[in-house]
Amino acid sequence: MQHASRRIVITGMGAVTNLGADARGTWDAMRNGRSGITRLGGPDFDQYAGKWTVSAAGQVMLGDTASIVDPREAKRLDRFTLLAMVAAHEAVANSGVDFAKEVPDRCGVVVGSGIGGIKTIEDGVVTLVQRGPDRLSPFTVPRLMVNAATGNISIRYGLQGPAGAHATACASSGHAFGDAMNWMRRGHADVIICGGAEAAVTPLCVGAFMGLKALSGRSDDPTKASRPFDRDRDGFVLAEGAAMFVLETEEHAKKRGASILAELVGYGNSSDAGHITAPDAEGRGAGRSMRWALEDAGLAAESVDYVNSHGTSTPLGDKAEVAAVLNVFGGHARKSAGGKLLMSSTKSMHGHALGASGAVEMIACVHAVRDGVIAPTINLENPDEGFDIDLVPREARERKVRYAMNNTFGFGGHNTTLIVGRYE
Repeated sequence: MQHASRRIVITGMGAVTNLGADARGTWDAMRNGRSGITRLGGPDFDQYAGKWTVSAAGQVMLGDTASIVDPREAKRLDRFTLLAMVAAHEAVANSGVDFAKEVPDRCGVVVGSGIGGIKTIEDGVVTLVQRGPDRLSPFTVPRLMVNAATGNISIRYGLQGPAGAHATACASSGHAFGDAMNWMRRGHADVIICGGAEAAVTPLCVGAFMGLKALSGRSDDPTKASRPFDRDRDGFVLAEGAAMFVLETEEHAKKRGASILAELVGYGNSSDAGHITAPDAEGRGAGRSMRWALEDAGLAAESVDYVNSHGTSTPLGDKAEVAAVLNVFGGHARKSAGGKLLMSSTKSMHGHALGASGAVEMIACVHAVRDGVIAPTINLENPDEGFDIDLVPREARERKVRYAMNNTFGFGGHNTTLIVGRYE
């Protein structure tokens, strides 16, 4: 059912990714088809030299954050929380909202992260083994918990309204947006900061995904490793980063004279209930998520002009998503039948940031409806057989976009779909 009583709009964006130090830099790289994937490296990885079967990652080169987070405070934060706070700082500044003038219990925050404070856990295990339990930091638990980003952001801005943290693997930030939308639709909040953060490019996580055979093993050029929908794809590239957004009810945004970037109009989520890591081969769960998002928005499938795909570059995942999109959109998606739908994967440029991926990709969706520019799928040289969709290969495309769909699907069979529209 469409919730017509309260429209939910986006008034601010912030990001820190391997594509850019902020949301603008991230989008500039996306629209220009520039990869942020580099060779996996750093002291944590160099100590295991010769044992890695993967060589590419989307690592963030985080600059000086002292002007945003006090260095003493930063030492008490896991990297994923620090990334979230940097992105939230930009989003709040971009929106122009002054929380000192807001009613605290009408403002909230929800952040998704698939892994949370994994670096804290890894460091803690080393301390435990080498020095004993009495040498563990008292900040270990506050650093590692998945809700640490939500908690620290709410403290920073004094947000006393609805708060939450999702850990549904790669669908985490999609669920975060969905919760935020529904809280505001029901009248529980006027302003919510939401998004996702991940800092899982660590030896344990890279090694674990390597053991699953989920990562690309290409070793020639790291910028070519992530190649969604290409017949030569062989796995995803693990990445890190954060993207945060300020959501408001339309009434609240207009009352304070905010600049509205786009409107969130639909949300759907479903479960495959089939396999803990593999997607449903026919994409049936993903299809339900998309259909329910369309129903929630009150839209026909033909109203959607662009799909920002989950598109991880895995053999099974890409195939299942294409099957789902073709099933949901029919002739509107089939390139051979003159279908007009465009679909791309920006993970070809920034890799897979797990729970933060949906939030990072929302930047591309907002700019698609605002600017009429579709970010490309780079490295798409030979589309796999049966992928009968215009996948915007290699170069950005100019196209007027009224509605854009954002898909995120995660281990555990979790599927989320968001629909964003041009604000008029």
